[in-house]
Amino acid sequence: MTKVYNPILTGFHADPSILYVNGEYYIANSTFEWYPGVEIHKSKDLVHWTSVPSPLSEERLLDMMGNYASCGIWAPCLSYSEGKFWLIYTNVRTWNRGPWKDTPNFLVTADSIEGPWSDPVFLNASGFDPSMFHDDDGRHWLVNMEWDYRKKGPNQFSGILLQEFSSKENCLIGKSQKIFLGTDIGLVEGPHIYKRNGYYYVLVAEGGTGYEHAASCARSKSLFGPYEIHPMNPLISSYGYDDLQIKKAGHASWCEADDGKSYLFYLCGRPLPGTLNCPLGRETSFAELTWKDDWPYVMQPDGSLKNTPPEYVNIPIEENSLPGERDLAQLGGRTDDYCKLTRYNFSTKDFLADFKTLRYPIFSKIHKERFSLDARPGFLRIYGGQSFVSDFEQSIIARRQSDFCFEAETKVYFEPTYFQHLAGMCYRYDERNQYNLCITYDENLGKVLQVQAVLTPKELAHIPNCKSEYSESLKISLKENSPVWLKLVVNYNEAKFMYSEDGQLWRDIRFKILPECLSDEYGGLGFTGAFVGMFCCDFEYYSKYADFEYFSYLKK
Repeated sequence: MTKVYNPILTGFHADPSILYVNGEYYIANSTFEWYPGVEIHKSKDLVHWTSVPSPLSEERLLDMMGNYASCGIWAPCLSYSEGKFWLIYTNVRTWNRGPWKDTPNFLVTADSIEGPWSDPVFLNASGFDPSMFHDDDGRHWLVNMEWDYRKKGPNQFSGILLQEFSSKENCLIGKSQKIFLGTDIGLVEGPHIYKRNGYYYVLVAEGGTGYEHAASCARSKSLFGPYEIHPMNPLISSYGYDDLQIKKAGHASWCEADDGKSYLFYLCGRPLPGTLNCPLGRETSFAELTWKDDWPYVMQPDGSLKNTPPEYVNIPIEENSLPGERDLAQLGGRTDDYCKLTRYNFSTKDFLADFKTLRYPIFSKIHKERFSLDARPGFLRIYGGQSFVSDFEQSIIARRQSDFCFEAETKVYFEPTYFQHLAGMCYRYDERNQYNLCITYDENLGKVLQVQAVLTPKELAHIPNCKSEYSESLKISLKENSPVWLKLVVNYNEAKFMYSEDGQLWRDIRFKILPECLSDEYGGLGFTGAFVGMFCCDFEYYSKYADFEYFSYLKK
C-alpha cells in the first residue's frame, strides 16, 4: 500500500472535477483570470500526476479581456460520452459589483484529452458551475445553479437547474426545471449528478467557499426528484474541527474505477500557521468513498466512516520507487525534507506547463505581441504592457505559489530610460494586492531598483471595490548596461526581496512583505491564491522590453 497525502495538487487547484475513463483519472481545475483556461492533470494510479495541455489555450476558445479579478473560468466539469471528452465551463465576465453576475456557460468537446477542442457552444447564463450528466438512456442534461439577483444573501443561490442538451442539434432543448433547493447549510452551487444502482445522486457545494464550506449529497429514484438528503450530511466538511490541517473541504466530484473503488475529489485550504489566511489558495485533495445502504461515505485511513477530510489515502500499489521531481511536487503533504529546485530555461516552450498569463495567451494571435522566445534566443523577452491594476493587457507571466517556504529567482536585462518603464519580479494575488520588485528609472539617480506595492488596507479588505493603497521602498542605484539578479524568499508569513549585480553577493531590500496579504481571505472575496513571476510595464508606448534569462523556484 502507498500512503498518498493530501493535498495532492498543491497551490491554487480549485474546484476539482474528476473523471475516470479508459483506465486513467483526469482532474480539471478552475483557473479564473489566468490563461490558459482550465488546468488538467492525469494519473493511472492516483499517486503520480502529470499535467495535460490546457484545453482553453486559444482566443477562439476563451476571451477574458476586461474580466475582473477572480472572474474567468469557474468550476469546469469534465465528462466522457459518445466516444469524446466533454468540457463545460463558465467564463464569468462580472461579479461582486452589485447583485448581478454575468456567467455565460460553454461546451467544448475533443476526441483526445490533449485536443484539439471544438469551437465553444454557448449554453446559457442563468447561473454558474455548470456540469453535464450523461444518462444511460443516451440523453444529456446540463446542470447548473441558478442565480437570483432579486434576493439577498444565501437566497441568491436559488437552486439547481436541469435542462436537456441535444448532441445532434448541439444546443439545449426543452425548458429548464429546478430539481433541488439545497440543504439547510445553504449557498447551494457546484452541482454534479451521478447514477448508481437505480439512484440519481446530486452532489453540491454549500456553505460558501470559506471555512464553513461543505459538499452535500442527496438522492432520488427520479432524475427530477424529489431528492432525499444524505443521512449524515454533509458528505465532507472541515467546519467545526479545529484540529484538522485540511480546512475548507467542499466543492467535490466523485468517480468509480474499474476495480469498483470510488473516490471523492474536493477543494480545500491550508492556512498559514497562526492565521486564517491561505496564500496557497484552494487546493485539491481526495478521499476514498465506501457505500452503505446505497449512500456514499468518506472512509478514513483506519477504516472508520467520518465526514472529514482524511490526512492521507491508502492506495493499493507498492511504494517501490521515488517519484520524479514533477510528481513529487504534487505530493504536497509529506515531502518537506526534500528540496526540489525547478529551473526554467527559455530555449523551449516546456516552461509553459507551469506558467500562466493574465486574461490572454502568451502568444496571442489577436492582441499585440507581448512575449517572445525568438527575439533573443534562449531568453524570454517581455514587452511592456499596462499597469499592475489593469484588467486588460498586462505583460506578466507567473506560476502559482505551491509551498509555504520557497525561493524564486530570475536574471533580467533591462535598461529603462523613463520612469514609466518598469520590469522585474512580481509576487501577487490580484490587482488589489501585490508586491512588485521593479527595475525602473529616476531622473536624478538613473537606473534604480525599488519595491512597489499595491495593498488593500486590512480594515477595508472585505469591502468590494475599495481602493488599494500604493507604497514603495527607497530607490537603489544600479549599474547601467548590466543584468540584475532578483530573488524572493518566502518562509511562511515572512518574506523578503533580494537582489544581486553579479549573481554571487546578495543584498536584502528593506520592505515588509506579508504573504498572508496575498490570500483569498485577506482580499475580501477572491479565489486564486498567490503567484510569483516576471513582468514588464511601459506606460509610454507599450514597446519597451526586458529579457529574462531564466526563472527558478526552489521548494524548501
